[in-house]
Amino acid sequence: MHFKFSATILLLLSFFSLSSFAQNDTGKVEIIQDYKIKELQAKHIEVNAKSPIEGYRIKIHFGSDKTKAKEIKVKFMSKFPGIPAYEKYDQPNFNIRVGDFRTKLEAYKALKEIQPEFPSSFIVQDEIEFPELNTPESKK
Repeated sequence: MHFKFSATILLLLSFFSLSSFAQNDTGKVEIIQDYKIKELQAKHIEVNAKSPIEGYRIKIHFGSDKTKAKEIKVKFMSKFPGIPAYEKYDQPNFNIRVGDFRTKLEAYKALKEIQPEFPSSFIVQDEIEFPELNTPESKK
């Protein structure tokens, strides 16, 4: 019992003494690391920014007529310019899917706005582009 108590005290004292060496005179902590760590971190951010994530889109059209699909996409883009539209070919149909929604609730909210113009539209799970986040930093 005495050994565990002494070991704990010794460990705490060594931790506090080591942490004081990591601080400079201004009270700020200075992190010294290899430049390769920053390069690896930047590469990780770059790769993940391009990677699609699981989310939801709204399918507004599917059919075998390519011209009709393109017309519907153009019509959608003119009515809802703030929502991205995607054309995808899944043999034998051309699909028009819109939006990049992280949650089904976000997709449902947009669906209620879209359905008056495109009544046969519905929510589908899909790989999406990472949408712009509405944070205080992104509004600057």
